[in-house]
Amino acid sequence: MAGAGLRAAARRWLLCGGHGGPRAASSSPSCPGCGPPGPGAHCPSAPRSAPADSADLSAHLWARYQDMRRLVHDLLPPEVCSLLNPAAIYANNEISLGDVEVYGFDYDYTLAQYADALHPEIFSTARDILIEHYKYPEGIRKYDYDPSFAIRGLHYDIQKSLLMKIDAFHYVQLGTAYRGLQPVPDDEVIDLYGGTQHIPLYQMSGFYGKGPSIKQFMDVFSLPEMALLSCVVDYFLGHGLEFDQVHLYKDVTDAIRDVHVKGLMYQWIEQDMEKYILRGDETFAVLSRLVAHGKQLFLITNSPFSFVDKGMRHMVGPDWRQLFDVVIVQADKPNFFTDRRKPFRKLDEKGSLHWDRITRLEKGKIYRQGNLFDFLRLTEWRGPRVLYFGDHLYSDLADLMLRHGWRTGAIIPELEREIRIINTEQYMHSLTWQQALTGLLERMQTYQDAESRQVLAAWMKERQELRCITKALFNAQFGSIFRTFHNPTYFSRRLVRFSDLYMASLSCLLNYSVDFTFYPRRTPLQHEAPLWMDQLCTGCMKTPFLGDMAHIR
Repeated sequence: MAGAGLRAAARRWLLCGGHGGPRAASSSPSCPGCGPPGPGAHCPSAPRSAPADSADLSAHLWARYQDMRRLVHDLLPPEVCSLLNPAAIYANNEISLGDVEVYGFDYDYTLAQYADALHPEIFSTARDILIEHYKYPEGIRKYDYDPSFAIRGLHYDIQKSLLMKIDAFHYVQLGTAYRGLQPVPDDEVIDLYGGTQHIPLYQMSGFYGKGPSIKQFMDVFSLPEMALLSCVVDYFLGHGLEFDQVHLYKDVTDAIRDVHVKGLMYQWIEQDMEKYILRGDETFAVLSRLVAHGKQLFLITNSPFSFVDKGMRHMVGPDWRQLFDVVIVQADKPNFFTDRRKPFRKLDEKGSLHWDRITRLEKGKIYRQGNLFDFLRLTEWRGPRVLYFGDHLYSDLADLMLRHGWRTGAIIPELEREIRIINTEQYMHSLTWQQALTGLLERMQTYQDAESRQVLAAWMKERQELRCITKALFNAQFGSIFRTFHNPTYFSRRLVRFSDLYMASLSCLLNYSVDFTFYPRRTPLQHEAPLWMDQLCTGCMKTPFLGDMAHIR
């Protein structure tokens, strides 16, 4: 039934000129510029013979609105939802796994997926460190971790204490700027940045997401850090206390760092691996399958050996090191990829360092620190026959893709939830109607009489309401990690730039053969043929009829 509905709607769309190339301009009043219509066909976006009276113009616009409503309804019957698979792998670049001989992995949030229950522990422990060691007010202890507050990929302006979402073009998404736990009005955000939503490149961030005054939070561990920052700022503002924004930011980040450096997080995970480590059996299945097909494996992680060893024993078993040709711990990424000065050092079973010079990397042995240049020299694993997986776009993937030509795979745990939301009927209908309405606005803006302007204003208001609805489906404060209303987020831009593949977890590899070739969708550029749902609904709007647009010239 869904296929029949889509085919019928597609036939109507094709009759309106949606075949992907502009037809010769026609004198037909029903669809100017789209060519002669078929029997009974009508392009819902095309301005019919426009009435002269302003009241009739208003009725004319609303008629087109209702036509478009019906078309969207026909395009999206209820059965059309659930088109995307949360367990799929998505390709930014064409890559054949048959050409990959060597697989590399990060550990945290790549081989080992952690439960969200870890975040409240990090938050509350860092909060208590602020109070007990940095002498912050006792009142901060009333704040608990809110998992629904922040999303990954946000930027924090240290000088302004602003947590915000920025798109691929460096514009702040209005309605997503927070100081503490309170939203900052759009007008105030624009005033703070000199009358614009745009953040200049020099302020944004360096290669690893850290600029002079703005930091981007890129890994999953940063969620409790953003929450704690916001709670502390909220307390100071709510109690009228003066504070230095830079000191507060540094104290909070230092407290979060202490949780990691002092090994507290490692202790929690080691004490209850069943609670905190997810999909361990799937990790074992992925590694075993690759080895069975003759692939070479290596591990490069910043975590210490004792922690990695206990986690891998839990997921894979006591002989886990036999699966890996090289194991490197406490690598100090991203410096590992750029700093040639640190040599490899061998660790024994007890974690003690050896002093001998490393002239080869042996299977079953453990190495600490080192650098990628020595790694390449000793292994001769170079170029596109190496595929490395990690969760941090900067620390794990950026250098490997841009400087060394490795293939890269990003692990994005949030992807599974976002796809499930995208698959809902509410999201699909809301987004498709929003795009169709945008097309109507684009086409009908040529009507500028008073009555028509009121209609267009009503459509603009409805469009904004739809955008807010779709945003809130993902996160009430910040929306999706991949979109700022229409544009990709800054996070998405980096994801596309630094990864060939991305997926919710490493276990997604089990759904594909080891010689599978991934082909990215040919996403149309703005000047190319309409291929997507919004362009199906508004296809003939993309070629303005020259006669209608003549007055603009």
